[in-house]
Amino acid sequence: MEETSREAVATAVQRVAGMLQRSDQLDKVEQYRRREARKKASVEARLKAAIQSQLDGVRTGLTQLHSALLDVKDIQGSLADVSKDWRQSINTIENLKDVKDAVVQHSQLASAVENLKNIFSVPQIVSGTTLLIEQAELLQAHRKLMELECSRDDLMYEQYRMDSKNTSDMNLISIYFEDVQELSDELAKQLWMVLQRAIVTVRRDPTMLVSVVRIIEREEKIDRRMVDRKKQTGFIPPGRPKRWKDKMFEVLECTVGTRIEGTQSVTREADKMWLVRLLEITRKYVLDDLIIVKNLMVQCFPQHYDTFNRFFGLYHNAVSARVKELASEDLEANEIVSLLTWVLNTYKSEEMMGHSELYSECDINQLEPLLPQDVVDELLSKYVQTFTSNITGWLRKALETDKKDWQKETEPEADQDGYYQTTLPAIVFQMFEQNLQVAAQIDGDFKEQVLKLCLKQMNTFLIRYREEAMTYKEEHLRDRQLPLCYVQYMIAIINNCQTFKESINSLKRKYSQSSEPTDSDAAIERTLNEVAKEGCQFLLDEVFLDLEHHLNELLTRKWVTGSHAVDTICVTVEDYFNDFNKIKKPFNQEMTSEALRRVVVEYIKAVMQKRITFKNADERREGAERMIKEADQFKFLFRKLAAGEDTDRLCGAIAAIAEVFKLTDPTLLFLEVTTLVSKYPDIREEHIQALLAVRGDASREMRQMIIGTLSENKLAVFSVPTLYLLFLLSL
Repeated sequence: MEETSREAVATAVQRVAGMLQRSDQLDKVEQYRRREARKKASVEARLKAAIQSQLDGVRTGLTQLHSALLDVKDIQGSLADVSKDWRQSINTIENLKDVKDAVVQHSQLASAVENLKNIFSVPQIVSGTTLLIEQAELLQAHRKLMELECSRDDLMYEQYRMDSKNTSDMNLISIYFEDVQELSDELAKQLWMVLQRAIVTVRRDPTMLVSVVRIIEREEKIDRRMVDRKKQTGFIPPGRPKRWKDKMFEVLECTVGTRIEGTQSVTREADKMWLVRLLEITRKYVLDDLIIVKNLMVQCFPQHYDTFNRFFGLYHNAVSARVKELASEDLEANEIVSLLTWVLNTYKSEEMMGHSELYSECDINQLEPLLPQDVVDELLSKYVQTFTSNITGWLRKALETDKKDWQKETEPEADQDGYYQTTLPAIVFQMFEQNLQVAAQIDGDFKEQVLKLCLKQMNTFLIRYREEAMTYKEEHLRDRQLPLCYVQYMIAIINNCQTFKESINSLKRKYSQSSEPTDSDAAIERTLNEVAKEGCQFLLDEVFLDLEHHLNELLTRKWVTGSHAVDTICVTVEDYFNDFNKIKKPFNQEMTSEALRRVVVEYIKAVMQKRITFKNADERREGAERMIKEADQFKFLFRKLAAGEDTDRLCGAIAAIAEVFKLTDPTLLFLEVTTLVSKYPDIREEHIQALLAVRGDASREMRQMIIGTLSENKLAVFSVPTLYLLFLLSL
């Protein structure tokens, strides 16, 4: 307290010091004193009021505690009086046992009197109820049945209450009412029959279905009441609980399953399209039935049954079970595709579970898959294996058919642009197209997988195609008279390569999501180019086999005296190229360029083989002029055949060699040869020696001088050939 007082004094001093900091504030001392006095009086008044309030509360609490104590003493006295009265009344209660037994007996007799009429009329009621069941008056029959069951159950209950161990009386009642249980079973059979035909019944007579549902609901209520009574008394009538509601759903489930199973009316032996027909029938049945459920049956069941979703689930489970059975069978490739297409696409589409009539009532995305993923994968794997085997056989058969066409004595068909072709590309890609269309129906990833498989098989097929083209050429060379249309069919083989390329690109654009080239694409492209180029080579070989005799006449003594070999060569080449015009680009142009190159090569080979040595200047001049003229003939021919920009350069090589022969002054021979070498720097020493030998007027010393001088000037040695002559002459 002393410390508190000191703190209060210190606070007061500080407060007064704050008020009297200036001299002019001394005049207000009296005013400050009065204000502080008022504050003090106010605080004291509030403090007194608070203390008084606390004292009043304590006083009230003490009064209430005193009153509660008095009440407790009164209750204790009352309990003592009650205990005394209870002890005195025990003997009186035991004396009332006879009254209690009389009450029980009276209750039983009252129940017996109440049911006496029913008891005596049981056989009559049973007979009438049986007739009502036969007449399909199910509601009335059930009302009668409930009356009989109520009489039986009440009698049994009273007997149970009176003497639960008296089984003989209970058996006596059961025997008397034994027809009631049979009646219940018969009525149940009628209910299940109606439910089994629910889809048909609801369209013809929905009131019948409503009656069945009402009966089942009544029985459910009785079941619940009897079960509750058993919990209280331990007694439950025979046959309870019936659980007809559970049985109803079991019957409906079996009915749906039977309806789905009953869709198979055909077999594979009777119809190759059996599975397609079965799935279509199933689709139609399920869709029609669910629409009936939505529009008609829902109204026949209580709302809390959630009827539509319940039936939706039943049909889904039944279809799933049926599809699993089908998947376990030994299905063929087309049947696997039909099944998976139906399961993965059709089932949830607008054609079936996603139909506009059903869409608002259910969420198809919540449905479990009809087939587990491992089963789907197994079916796809089986399809791929079968497809691989089938496509190998199809391609082999297609090639065999095409090979038979190669032996025909009539030309192959031409397309709209006049290019020869066979039916092989169309047949092959029709097969690919059909299988890719089928794969696309299943799944995008599976479509890509089938496309890759097709391209892989295509590459293998093209290798075989190349081998067969080679065999075709070799067989022809054994007898060049056969087959009659060898050239035309070889052209068709070349054109087929271009068609294959276009078809492959078309398939990839249509069925592949990726535009990136693959190793398989590169292999196919390489094989097709090889087949086409080899085909072109085979055709040129055919041409040059016919030209061989005439090419051998070039730069010979016969040629000098007036041979028509070049005329014949030009006519023959032009005649062949009338057919070669039916080769598609770019192979036709490449072939023309190759033909020109080979003609020039053969001509220059004739020079370099030293088949002739000119005897004098006149003969050299005439030979040179003939070479220039023949070079012009070649140039005119191959310009006409559109051999390309190399025509002048290649034919110019013949003219350049002719200039060496045409030279009349031997002293200028070195200059002419130097000009030739500078123009064609890849010419070699042996070529120059051959040219000088054909001229016939160059002495040994002159030849050595020319060769030596050129070697010293290093004009004949180049690491990279810059023009065509070396390539031409090195063959």
